[in-house]
Amino acid sequence: MNPNQNPDLKDAALIAAVSAKATAARLLLQKIALDFSPATLANSLGAEDMVLTDLIMKDKLGIEIFSLDTGRLPVETYDLMQRLTRHYGLFLKMYNPRNELVEEFVRTHGINGFYQSVDLRKACCHARKVEPLRRALTGKKAWVTGLRAEQGETRSGLPQRHFDEANGLEKFNPLADWTEQEVWAYIHLHEVPFNRLHDKGYPSIGCAPCTRAIEPGEPLRAGRWWWESADTKECGLHSIPVVVTA
Repeated sequence: MNPNQNPDLKDAALIAAVSAKATAARLLLQKIALDFSPATLANSLGAEDMVLTDLIMKDKLGIEIFSLDTGRLPVETYDLMQRLTRHYGLFLKMYNPRNELVEEFVRTHGINGFYQSVDLRKACCHARKVEPLRRALTGKKAWVTGLRAEQGETRSGLPQRHFDEANGLEKFNPLADWTEQEVWAYIHLHEVPFNRLHDKGYPSIGCAPCTRAIEPGEPLRAGRWWWESADTKECGLHSIPVVVTA
């Protein structure tokens, strides 16, 4: 098991850092709900999104929470959706791929054609994730994600807020500067439900055929599209702005 999933909850410095960052995230979410309505949280059922869901639900904020059901999610992810309903009384707003897009991909490239090349993998992601996301964001002024800068080289320099050019709205990443240990400390301190795959070595969870457990010492997103190089490990949902330094 990832040692960061079991942080020392008696570590005063860690608890203070989590408290301060949770307060900052809560204030930002309150501002988003007030100034950017209608806003929505894209919940992928990972640990970070569960922290944000907990903050939103506890403060009863007017921020919609949705998820993308790609049709190929692990059973543990569907189980967590049901646990959310029991724990918070929350029914996620679900978006599914358009049948004709998935059917065309499978007819042309096969059910697992995404293993053949990066372009085909991104085409599958587009049909199952990117196109449904665009529908989910239609009419919204802002969307919230659980992205963190520490998650991988494609996310280094991640800002807390930027304008999402591709989708035409503000994008907020309230946990951008959180460490993995801080995320898990919050989860344990507040008894937040989480995906059981995390206990099996999956720090990052996507579709079942495109996600594996990682080995000790591997990067957090090494299990996502593990057959590709690290610099292609995005699905098209997130465009990370380039930070230019003098």
